[in-house]
Amino acid sequence: MRVRDWELVGAPNARDLGGLVGADGRRVRAGRLIRTPALGRLTDEDLPVLAKLAPACVVDLRYAAEIAEAPPDRLPGEPTVVHLPVHDPAHPVFTYVSALLLGHDLDAYGGLAEQGTPAAMAAIYRWFVTGESARRGFAAALRLAADPANLPLVFHCSAGKDRTGWLAVVLLTVLGVDEAAIREDYLRHNELTVSLREVLLEAMRRRRPGLDADAVRPVLEVRPEYLDAAYDEVARVHGSFGAYLRDGLGATDELVSVVRANLLE
Repeated sequence: MRVRDWELVGAPNARDLGGLVGADGRRVRAGRLIRTPALGRLTDEDLPVLAKLAPACVVDLRYAAEIAEAPPDRLPGEPTVVHLPVHDPAHPVFTYVSALLLGHDLDAYGGLAEQGTPAAMAAIYRWFVTGESARRGFAAALRLAADPANLPLVFHCSAGKDRTGWLAVVLLTVLGVDEAAIREDYLRHNELTVSLREVLLEAMRRRRPGLDADAVRPVLEVRPEYLDAAYDEVARVHGSFGAYLRDGLGATDELVSVVRANLLE
């Protein structure tokens, strides 16, 4: 059973990871780990809701250009904001997703559609495991979660589904949550954003008559094969998720114990 008695209109896929069962049958503490999309579209009514969650630290996984082009995050109080850019200029998926969300012209992304966006998305997820800025960003976020002063911890990227999704996988795996529950949370993005996706697609159709929606949907959704690509890369490069945490992200046994002590009931 998940803990969620709140919602953010301007961030429909925001959710508390509390309630999931972790190591030794202990549940993830409610209100400690909050995953969201970028928070620049929060409504005035959303702000008191987020204020009640009282984030102490906000981790922003976007790179500088994404942040500059998007509305500024609306944050109650004065949480510590930590920018951990997870970005590879060789993969245009990041800028493509941002362009879709911000309503920008998509002419520059024809090559991505030709490559096949599902394949491009799978490539990004493999890169999450091996890319230098990805490993650095996810490792730093994990260390932040080990410090009680940073809790509650809110973490986001642009859409709150890919970089945010993989960081959630890392954190929940460290906490001992089983893969089936992790996968279920990851896929919840789709059900939480049905209306938003249709609004975005309709707006794009108006701007670009004849738009091939099938070429756009893969970057607005999460899919099992994306997550599988990352898990497969973990197995290929490290042999196990535990080895990835240790060798790829520098998560010592001591760090894992501290994170569990902070975040499990």
